[in-house]
Amino acid sequence: MGYRVLTVSREFGSGGGRIAKMVAEKLGWKLLDGALIEAIARTAHVDPDVVSHFDEHVESWLSRMNRKAMRSTALAGGVVPEENSTFDPDTMLELTRQIMEQAYADGNCVIVGRGAQCILQKKPGVFQVFIYAPLRDRVQRLRSRLGPGVNIEQRVRTVDAERMQYLQQKFGQVWNNPHLYDMMISSHHDEEVTARVILYAMTGTIPNA
Repeated sequence: MGYRVLTVSREFGSGGGRIAKMVAEKLGWKLLDGALIEAIARTAHVDPDVVSHFDEHVESWLSRMNRKAMRSTALAGGVVPEENSTFDPDTMLELTRQIMEQAYADGNCVIVGRGAQCILQKKPGVFQVFIYAPLRDRVQRLRSRLGPGVNIEQRVRTVDAERMQYLQQKFGQVWNNPHLYDMMISSHHDEEVTARVILYAMTGTIPNA
């Protein structure tokens, strides 16, 4: 099958982002990772930091209730909120969906996280990958990145939990459900090797180094 999009879901610290970049470079495809944040910010006319605040984070029940209550109060007072002036998790999700669907239409794109495996689940020509690794390996990878004074194991568990809750809250799916993916692969041994295995699974050929 000729694939037009690769989605990469990843445990925090598994090297999934770097592996996705390697695959994109070897295929000559576009990469939607940090670039997705910038694209949403441009579309919504907001600062990228505002978008990053909602990136794969869940909104608490209280925050959702407060946001809806504030909107209802404004409407009751005869004030119609301007949709384009408000950026919230619902806006973030809708823009994410639009950008991913356009990326699928354009083809030749690697998309990292943000529910891509659910948004594009029923699209033909999409290869879905989940990258994981033993906790000790992830801690080692993150040690130099996060610096001293950080409880890395706790950070790993927290970020993974947020990603899991994000998929459950927004899409009603279990993050590490094998039925969402064409491949679940450990980056335990080597990120370069992992990228090459993914490429082989997609193309049926062993790529040159």
